Amino acid sequence: MHPYSLKSSKGAPFPPRPILVFLIAIFGFYVCYISFNQITLENRSEENSGEVQAEIHCRKPHLPHEELRYVHFPKPESYSRGECSCNLVRSFVLVSMQRSGSGWFETLLNSHPNISSNGEIFNRVDRRENISSILQTLDKLYNLDWFTSAAKNECTAAFGLKWMLNQGFMDHHDDIASYLNKKGVSVIFLFRRNTLRRLISVLANDYDRDAKQLNGTHKSHVHSKEEAEILAKFKPVLDVSNLIPNIRNAEKYIRDCLDHFNTTRHMILYYEDIVRNRNALFQVQEFLGVPVRKLVSRQVKIHTSPLPGLVRNWDDVSNKLNGTQYAHFLDGADYVR
Repeated sequence: MHPYSLKSSKGAPFPPRPILVFLIAIFGFYVCYISFNQITLENRSEENSGEVQAEIHCRKPHLPHEELRYVHFPKPESYSRGECSCNLVRSFVLVSMQRSGSGWFETLLNSHPNISSNGEIFNRVDRRENISSILQTLDKLYNLDWFTSAAKNECTAAFGLKWMLNQGFMDHHDDIASYLNKKGVSVIFLFRRNTLRRLISVLANDYDRDAKQLNGTHKSHVHSKEEAEILAKFKPVLDVSNLIPNIRNAEKYIRDCLDHFNTTRHMILYYEDIVRNRNALFQVQEFLGVPVRKLVSRQVKIHTSPLPGLVRNWDDVSNKLNGTQYAHFLDGADYVR
């Protein structure tokens, strides 16, 4: 027979066509299965090698031993820090009292490209109803799983919040101090030397909360001279009979706070000192371990007049404080820029 003849030979017959198709399909499925598993293993290998590589590259920073506990490599659960995964982050908390300049100070901090201060997180009661809710909130914050307009999450170098003394901070001072030390959180205390000026500001702010003098809106801070002048027109009447006890209580509150948290890494600032000496802001940046630069704020001060022009019953206030240890509050010289 011709070698190229189409006639079938008498040798072994070919398998039926359906069986042949079935075998080809099985072989194709097998090839696909093997290829898929190989791709999956390669992906996993790449992921694992990436994790190992990140761990290798995030080596211990060249810092004094005593500072190592205050630097961190957060691993957020809600996003990836990407190329900034090995950037050091310092955790901090700004501790203050209402109307002590903390709002202005925080805007100064947030003008730095490497600092994120996320406001009064604990002004919400549910976040401070007990110590467990407080610590859970802090864990989420310091892991960088916190999103506000101030958050520069991926490549931030200093991350924190503003915390008022009356927002659970003093109610659980032992547990909070222990947490701050354990987690390596640095504390910035910001208070006001002239508690009389602070009291006047508190009363004026409380009045505007109800009066809403700016087009029916309450504003604790303003960004224009016109708005500041409107709010400054209100002059509160101080309760002279309780004036000295109120000042004493405020000062004791501050002393107690500093005593409770004296084991933390901290610095103490006073509003008047920052106003008079902007070099204090350089010290803050060095404390937070960020490059020193000029910090700016758009906020406009509300009460700029001498003290006698801020209170309706100034003569009574002056007579009450003159001859006491608080007489120096009557002199506004310590506030001049």
